[in-house]
Amino acid sequence: MNVSAPTGSDDHSYWQRPDAESGDSFGAERPTPTPKPDPPTYPGPPRPAPASPLWRPPVVSESPPPRIMPAQNTEALDASESAARTMTYGVGMVVGAIAIIVMFLLCARAIF
Repeated sequence: MNVSAPTGSDDHSYWQRPDAESGDSFGAERPTPTPKPDPPTYPGPPRPAPASPLWRPPVVSESPPPRIMPAQNTEALDASESAARTMTYGVGMVVGAIAIIVMFLLCARAIF
């Protein structure tokens, strides 16, 4: 198969792309791109209406300062803690003794 240019010339200039400077050799001009419009400018938010001259910010009343607490009686606190500890130990010993007696009864019943 022999491929030749329709004009009869043997050079490769027929098969090359036309230059951009020489224009379109095929008779159809390419459309020029339309320029992009400038973006709109943002003027900012609208201005609010002025406040009434009778308007006031809400008023918060201040609470009175806290009262002074009475001083602690550390000796009375120590005495009440000691009494509570003695009571706790006493209840624990009574419950422990009852638990041991019940355990002895159950073991004696199982053995005999």
